[in-house]
Amino acid sequence: MSGPRRGLIQARHLPNLLTGLRLLLAPLLPWLLVSGRAGAALAVAALAGLSDALDGWLAKRFGWGSRLGSLLDPIADKLMLGLAMLGLWLVAALPGWLLLLVALRDLVIVAGAVAWWRLAGPYDGRPTWLGKLTTFAQVLLVLACLLGLVGWLPWAPYAGQAVLVVAMLTFASGLDYVIRYGVMAWRHSRKPAA
Repeated sequence: MSGPRRGLIQARHLPNLLTGLRLLLAPLLPWLLVSGRAGAALAVAALAGLSDALDGWLAKRFGWGSRLGSLLDPIADKLMLGLAMLGLWLVAALPGWLLLLVALRDLVIVAGAVAWWRLAGPYDGRPTWLGKLTTFAQVLLVLACLLGLVGWLPWAPYAGQAVLVVAMLTFASGLDYVIRYGVMAWRHSRKPAA
């Protein structure tokens, strides 16, 4: 295959490569935090955020989306967020109960999707507006904690209230998914057999 066409074929894999970069960077976050390198952890988080925005833009702008990318992108995002929260818990910047609540919510979402898939087939896994808001709030909380650790944000006076807001959103979002899955299963069970 000639040069320009071959280069185009390779370029379309760039969003997946950026997602792979996030998967590789994620385990660095807790290690950097525990090592006392909050500035480096903030830089890794910023790089992950930029790569996430760039891979999404490339996929949409040039039509470079792929099935693999649609599966790996949310995994990379969840891994990055989860390991960042784990690292912040390990350095006592976030409470353990919040980490547990976030993990339980994600477990509910995954378990519900798997149960639906076994019951009725593929499930459109697009997040709800409450799910998106919750993830956004969790990302802001992690960012605020990191900025507080490096001394760029007077975070301590507001940390408790912010944690409570994120906890309430996380709980509400988890409950929303349980109700949605329950309603979907109930409707499916009432459909006449084909």
